[in-house]
Amino acid sequence: MLKKLLSGLLGGGDRPAANAPAADSVEYRGYQIISEPADQGGQYRVSGWIRKPGAVGEYQEHRFERSDRVPAREACDQLMVSKAQRFIDEVGEEMFSPR
Repeated sequence: MLKKLLSGLLGGGDRPAANAPAADSVEYRGYQIISEPADQGGQYRVSGWIRKPGAVGEYQEHRFERSDRVPAREACDQLMVSKAQRFIDEVGEEMFSPR
C-alpha cells in the first residue's frame, strides 16, 4: 500500500493511455471519420479524427475527443462515428476555424 501511495505521489501510478490502432475511415457528407480510441485500463475512450479532403493530398483535420468509455472496441468505434456525425451536422466547417 505504501508503495502504491509513493508511486502515485512520484508520478509512477497508472500508465498513460495508449491509442489503439486506427479503424478504417467512414465517409459522411464529404468528411472522413477515423476512430482511434484510447485504451484506458480495459476500456476504450471515444476519440479519433474528422478529416475533410482539400487540395490534392491535403486535409483539414480536427481531433475529436470525448470522455465516454466503452468496454468493447467495436462499440467504441460505432459510438465515435455516431457522435462525429452529429458533431459534423451541428458544427460543420466551423470545426476547422481557429479558436
